[in-house]
Amino acid sequence: TRIFELSSIDNNTVNSMISDLLCLFPRRTRRLADIIHLKTRGNPLFLSRLLVSLGENGLLRFSLSRRRWSWDEAKIRSLRTPDDVGKFLARSIENLSPVISDALCTLACFGGSIHLSVIEVLERDVGLRLTNSLESAATDGFLEKVDLGYRFSHDR
Repeated sequence: TRIFELSSIDNNTVNSMISDLLCLFPRRTRRLADIIHLKTRGNPLFLSRLLVSLGENGLLRFSLSRRRWSWDEAKIRSLRTPDDVGKFLARSIENLSPVISDALCTLACFGGSIHLSVIEVLERDVGLRLTNSLESAATDGFLEKVDLGYRFSHDR
């Protein structure tokens, strides 16, 4: 097992990431990046989940009339975020459907990752329905698809 330590991302890197993600010049995303960096302290997982949350809550949205991404800096700045990423993730998990939440709990029973063969056995022999829920959790950023299974995103 290899362990990688993720350090905080500096403000310029956050701006580059957001600029790339939104396909906008860095000068257009600088103020948004400053706010995001301040709220996440550069924590990569927190940053990722916060961006997803902003999109889900309509604070970061694509404007068809302007043909680019837009956001409300004042609302994002005033958004209350927990002091630590654990509380933020817990709140995000609470908002998941019970089926997806149960699938994540099942995965957690097997550690940080699960092989497709184990999922197949659980579905076939135990009657659990995991595949669609795990796919949804991967789409939401809680899991990553790896070679032959899934792992929690925070276990990189």
